[in-house]
Amino acid sequence: MAIIETTGLTKRFGESVLAVDDLDLTVEEGEVFGFLGSNGAGKSTTINMLLDFVRPTDGHAEVLGYDVHRDSEAVRERTGVLPEGFGLYERLTGRRHLEFAVDWKDADDDPDALLDRVGLDPDDADRPVADYSKGMQQRLGLGMALVGDPDLLILDEPSSGLDPHGIRQMRELVREEADRGTTVFFSSHILGQVEAVCDRHRRRPAGSRRRKVAVEVARRRTADRRRVRRRGRRVGLPGGRPAPGLL
Repeated sequence: MAIIETTGLTKRFGESVLAVDDLDLTVEEGEVFGFLGSNGAGKSTTINMLLDFVRPTDGHAEVLGYDVHRDSEAVRERTGVLPEGFGLYERLTGRRHLEFAVDWKDADDDPDALLDRVGLDPDDADRPVADYSKGMQQRLGLGMALVGDPDLLILDEPSSGLDPHGIRQMRELVREEADRGTTVFFSSHILGQVEAVCDRHRRRPAGSRRRKVAVEVARRRTADRRRVRRRGRRVGLPGGRPAPGLL
């Protein structure tokens, strides 16, 4: 089943800026799909169209089987999003942000368990986010995206602000989510980050504001390898509203 499918998706801003040009894209259920491109290549604009935050000039998009324009609320209910450059309420604690996200999603997640998953200490949970480093804010945003056990995770530049240890933790979390059946749309301008975690990635080359996307680079892990990993995990082998900009 295709979790994301676009046909001829195009977005112009005014007469002079072609942000996304005739994008045909298919992301299958359960895969970690890398959306690779330089800054300004239209990656975030594409994500905003998938979530119906921005309307396309032309073309069509479906997410989770829903028309993104007609059924945008249904899409967002089943999608967790870590946007690039998201905002947080500086006076509120990390735990309070997660409680807001849990209430908004009508979920039953334990905020402390989510904080632990993304590598934030219990002491950090009760500090206002104004005292957080950029990396800590990024971890908190990722925790909020995980609320409600979403069927689709959309991560826009998820390694931003993270140190090497944080990046490794983020990769492990992404793979854990994929092993549970979550589809992950991983947008980044860093090739190494995409190659390290994604099953497939699509490249938006420099200049894609003015021409069609040219290349799709496939790097699939085999189905047997994924089945072995899942089997190993099963038998215990080692191995109100959200904050501004967040769903």
